[in-house]
Amino acid sequence: MIKAFFALVCCIIFSYNLFAKDLIIKVGATPVPAAEILEFVKPLLKEQGITLVVQGFTDYITPDVALNDGSSDANLYQHKPFLDKINKDRGFQLVAMKPIYIVPLGFYSKKYRSLDSIASGSVIALPNDPTNYSRALILLNDNGVIKLSDPNNLDATEFDIVENKKNLKFKQVEAAMLPKILDGVDGAVINANYALQAGMSLKEAFFYENNKSAYVNILATKKGNENNPSILKLQEVLLSDKVRDFILKKYSGEIIPASSK
Repeated sequence: MIKAFFALVCCIIFSYNLFAKDLIIKVGATPVPAAEILEFVKPLLKEQGITLVVQGFTDYITPDVALNDGSSDANLYQHKPFLDKINKDRGFQLVAMKPIYIVPLGFYSKKYRSLDSIASGSVIALPNDPTNYSRALILLNDNGVIKLSDPNNLDATEFDIVENKKNLKFKQVEAAMLPKILDGVDGAVINANYALQAGMSLKEAFFYENNKSAYVNILATKKGNENNPSILKLQEVLLSDKVRDFILKKYSGEIIPASSK
């Protein structure tokens, strides 16, 4: 009788813990805009009985490592080409959910006022992670700074440059550091999230990606967790009118919601 009672208590405790776990979701994010958007989402999810824990990261690699090892249930900060690349390189099994927002890549300079005035041999800093590095080269190609052999190649490198009239030199730098080293180079291609963190505006960029970019930031999770009710509810809220309006108002067009009407 005692054993049966003990077994029942254990079952109740296990069921409670399992239920409680289902109502808590840990989501990795870089500070701007992902973590700010998730902080806005917190009370919206809480109304539906889901507690959102935002895990802050300052680089582009660690959030996916945490997602892969189970420290996070999902993350919000990356675009699908980046996710595909890290899956391939590290053998991860991460899955892209729906697109949430676009963080345009832009070209900035503190030494020059126009593209034409940039001197021959100038040093241009680019993000050092493979996908954003290629993305930066494509942006430079699309705006006539260089010419790539295949501008549709999402794995383009400097070896694919077939024309570089100003003989520009390219320096790869960790994406988060680009705004900080801008004074020390002639120009840089910077992700809008890091530009915003540094108090910079997309309006200062010589040129930037438009909303047709292939690099739309997604909600991501680990394979096998795509149908987790809490993650699906998070996705639903992230694509809601309330969140879309928050993004448009908060970032004044610097960040573009994927659900923008």
